[in-house]
Amino acid sequence: MVELKAITENNFLDAFHLKLAPKQEDFVSHPIRSLAQAYVYRNQCQPFGIYAEGKMIGYVMVIYDYDIPEYDIWHMMIDASAQGHGYGSEALDRVLDYIRTKPFGDSDRVALTCNRNNPIAIKLYEGKGFSATGNADEDEIELALTIR
Repeated sequence: MVELKAITENNFLDAFHLKLAPKQEDFVSHPIRSLAQAYVYRNQCQPFGIYAEGKMIGYVMVIYDYDIPEYDIWHMMIDASAQGHGYGSEALDRVLDYIRTKPFGDSDRVALTCNRNNPIAIKLYEGKGFSATGNADEDEIELALTIR
């Protein structure tokens, strides 16, 4: 069972030790960068450690864009040692459950970007109901979902 735990002063160093699989650095930023962004956007975001069996095995950040308004999923990653066990799918379910509580504002739109050369992630997101919006920026495509 996967659970999300807020990143705090008690566990942020665990996030620093997460490792991406070879060549995944092209697809997602390391949590160190994301945590810096979380500090800047602290009034509209929540960074989470993804845990399995009491150990941090991944990272994800939820941010609310007041201008659109929508929830965005940023920098979701599973440690290289924990990939291939379905943790990403379970973590995404937990993230969507969190967003359904509308912790920052009232919006049913959830968006994320994904490198177009990352078919594993695209398949995961599409399997959860996300679909391409047609918006793109360089190698990143936007996918979105309406939640209820």
